[in-house]
Amino acid sequence: MRSNRVMIAAPKSGSGKTMVTCGLLRAFLLRGKKTAAFKCGPDYIDPRFHETVVGAPSRNLDPFFTDGPTTRYLFGRHAETADLSVIEGVMGFYDGLGGTSEEASAYDLARITRTPVILVTDARGMSLSVLAELKGFLDFRKDSGICGVIFNRMSKSMYQLLAPMVEEKLGIRPLGYVPECLDCRLESRHLGLVLPQEVKDLSERLDRLAGVMEETVDLDGILELASGAEELSTEMPPKLQQILTGEQAENIRKTAPVLAVARDEAFQFIYEDNLRLLEELGARIRWFSPMRDSRLPAESRGVLLYGGYPELYAEELSGNNSMKKELREALERGMPCMAECGGYMYLSDEMEDMEGRVWPMTGAVPGKVFRTEKLGRFGYVRLEAVQGGVLGSGCGPLRGHEFHYFDSTDCGSAFHAQKPNRKRGWDCIHGTETMMAGFPHLYYYACPDLAVEFLKKCCEYGGTK
Repeated sequence: MRSNRVMIAAPKSGSGKTMVTCGLLRAFLLRGKKTAAFKCGPDYIDPRFHETVVGAPSRNLDPFFTDGPTTRYLFGRHAETADLSVIEGVMGFYDGLGGTSEEASAYDLARITRTPVILVTDARGMSLSVLAELKGFLDFRKDSGICGVIFNRMSKSMYQLLAPMVEEKLGIRPLGYVPECLDCRLESRHLGLVLPQEVKDLSERLDRLAGVMEETVDLDGILELASGAEELSTEMPPKLQQILTGEQAENIRKTAPVLAVARDEAFQFIYEDNLRLLEELGARIRWFSPMRDSRLPAESRGVLLYGGYPELYAEELSGNNSMKKELREALERGMPCMAECGGYMYLSDEMEDMEGRVWPMTGAVPGKVFRTEKLGRFGYVRLEAVQGGVLGSGCGPLRGHEFHYFDSTDCGSAFHAQKPNRKRGWDCIHGTETMMAGFPHLYYYACPDLAVEFLKKCCEYGGTK
């Protein structure tokens, strides 16, 4: 396919990638461009901001979870009707697995998708030295794909002095600058940015930012770079096609099991592509709120509890006794369930909130969840089954990631997690023939067989209920 696309990357986290990406998305939207947004890596919050800007789901692209053909297929599926695709990078441009490899970095994704890269450089406190920083990124890998630069927190006068030198000495395109915009910054908290609905006057802030960038950034130059991206093969990989058209998928579609998926203020960390794969396999998604609803959706044959901020709503979750009872009894009857991170915390016996108060939770898995002072077991993991029969299958190995400031007195032992390129590993996940519950977040395209096995269990539960 032919796709106009660019990646917005940076030398390090905190350089302004998300702000610049959102500003560009809004500016191109105001120009009448239909824009598709993507985020590199395992991130739930940045895509929500993209979604707020463009009015359509932003998708994750992650070379750790998916091989090259699958990554290109997922990109092409969501980019095919867009005038422009904007991919936001992750961390520093070359930062990948274990901190020592470019694998799964923004650079790796740009290489796999053959996407031109624009580096956002935080120039506060720098002048000519910013060119030395850029040269290092250009020279570190000759196939970097870096074609242009946007300077963040730079004055107009300094940009006018440095822009000619960027072209002359580095051979890349200066694409403008963004002055210090204090009222356009996006606030953060313990797991990253706050959620879009929590930002006061977000739409007005984005409009102001887009207005600034219309004046200070070469939007036409960005469109020109994007239009120069080479053609990309985005066909569905044969293995995925085989799974989606196989006998097991056809049997699932005949039953069309209803999946109860938690979604409210406490549970929002959901990969849209996970839901898309489940629906393609035949599942029907029904939302429910563990905070407010007293019952699971009618005809539910399985339940999904993804991550979020349950620690911020522990009192409300604990106080909804009817939902806790409904869910616990459903799982005791054998209703299939996959719960990760915040969803797993909700299933535990007890959970500590941000103030250290302890609240009774669902009690479907053992353990008390407590707050720690730092990120625990942060990053990608490879998961190997230790006990057999989890969800009744031998599928795997699995790939996931962990990102949490909380821990449990009993994290489970059905799987062993191993850090890529590191010696560190640990046991995790409570597993039975009908349940997986633990801290790791999973991306189903990394192992579509897991989604199939889960839905098979949902169909079996409905047939024997």
